[in-house]
Amino acid sequence: MQRQFNQKKRDGNNFNRFGSICLRARTRVRSFDPTNLINTPQDRKDTEKYAISYTFSDFQVSDKLKENILQKGYKTPTPIQDQSIPFILEGRDLIGIANTGTGKTAAFLIPLVDKVLKDRNQKVIIITPTRELAFQIRKEFLDFSKGLNIHSALCIGGTNIKRQKDDLRRNPNFVIGTPGRIEDHIRSRSLILSNFGSVVLDEVDRMVDIGFIKDVNNIISLLPKVRQSLFFSATINGGVRKILERFVQNPVTVSVKTKEAPENIIQSTIKVFDSGMKVDKLHELLIQKEFEKTLVFGRTKHGVQRLSNELVKRGFKADAIHGNKRQSQRIRILEKFKRNEIRILIATDVASRGLDIPNVSHVINYDLPESYEAYIHRIGRTGRADKKGIALTFVD
Repeated sequence: MQRQFNQKKRDGNNFNRFGSICLRARTRVRSFDPTNLINTPQDRKDTEKYAISYTFSDFQVSDKLKENILQKGYKTPTPIQDQSIPFILEGRDLIGIANTGTGKTAAFLIPLVDKVLKDRNQKVIIITPTRELAFQIRKEFLDFSKGLNIHSALCIGGTNIKRQKDDLRRNPNFVIGTPGRIEDHIRSRSLILSNFGSVVLDEVDRMVDIGFIKDVNNIISLLPKVRQSLFFSATINGGVRKILERFVQNPVTVSVKTKEAPENIIQSTIKVFDSGMKVDKLHELLIQKEFEKTLVFGRTKHGVQRLSNELVKRGFKADAIHGNKRQSQRIRILEKFKRNEIRILIATDVASRGLDIPNVSHVINYDLPESYEAYIHRIGRTGRADKKGIALTFVD
């Protein structure tokens, strides 16, 4: 139970549940301000519902894999799964354009696991921009491959590279990793790419944003010419297009990116002009019972840690993830958040891409995001799997 925090009474504050809080002005540096974009009407074509053509039982995959799909609680494919899986099963190259949280991990894992089941000599490499996303993909892979005797290696920074080399020596069918660590293994010759017949580049726009384009291009150059290439990105800009041109051959394009912000996420702003009172306003929100599981985004590693320490001091069950924490620490904290052992997670944008955290009731942008894309990816942590979510942004 949170300790009650005694606050001084402030004259002139106008606070409502999801409205605004007006305090005395103080200048502050700002980045992207989403105020004018929040809850703007979507074009009619963006709100049309996609008609699903298949059930998971319709897909021509092994019965044991179908059992694992059902055990995960999957019944009806999402649009990206419905459109992508049949083409991937046919062995086609594919470009998938989809927002985060649309189920694209299963869209490529299900047919690729089946591909390995049918030919145990097949090898798959999956490349992602962040350690957290690679870890999440590995977790889903373990669910889909349960009891199928298909092995994997997770190759990410911040973890023991010797253990990864041991895993690679066992000749796993799946290698999942980030570009930098994959490059490390290539240089040490613990990973040879010439025998990988399937490759997935996931969240390619993010890889370009954080400077991995050179690494990705080098990795592509070492792959066999004859391969199945799957390419997933939320956007196709100049840098992404350069990778795309080298990567796929005669691809089918699947796009389910119908809108940027899901309709089931309620978006609002909270005006805070005095940064000294900002944490108090956050406190006022978090003590409300509807804030069951809240993800709070800050801009800097030190700021996120300070905010976490302050909330813990005030009696909240909170913790933080950021780049100064070891990978093992970040994974452990994320698992605690998923299991509801903590109900408030404070994070830098390291957590805004690719993580599937169930039942996040609220996302709070405590610090403004750096870009429109960062805003969309942050708020996409709530309102997942067609559930309702609320995203609040502090602005001055």
